[in-house]
Amino acid sequence: LRPLPFPTEIGVGLVGFGLFFLLFGILLYFDSVLLAFGNLLFLSGLVFIIGFRRTFTFFFQRPKLKGTSFFFGGLLVVLLRWPILGMLLE
Repeated sequence: LRPLPFPTEIGVGLVGFGLFFLLFGILLYFDSVLLAFGNLLFLSGLVFIIGFRRTFTFFFQRPKLKGTSFFFGGLLVVLLRWPILGMLLE
């Protein structure tokens, strides 16, 4: 096995922390700050793992635009402190 490049290791850590904060935010009765922080960490970790261009093209493909709009709309609603509705949208 070959060691992972440094940005990929950071990305895996960010995704792990993002999932932890999302789970912890749900366990603490949909705490909006933890959920928003988890979402942002998850997205930034994804950028570190596969790169900005591939992340952008993954989210903004023509057939996936409806799902992308729901995901980012849910993220925005969580950031506006309506966590249950935001997680349902995501």
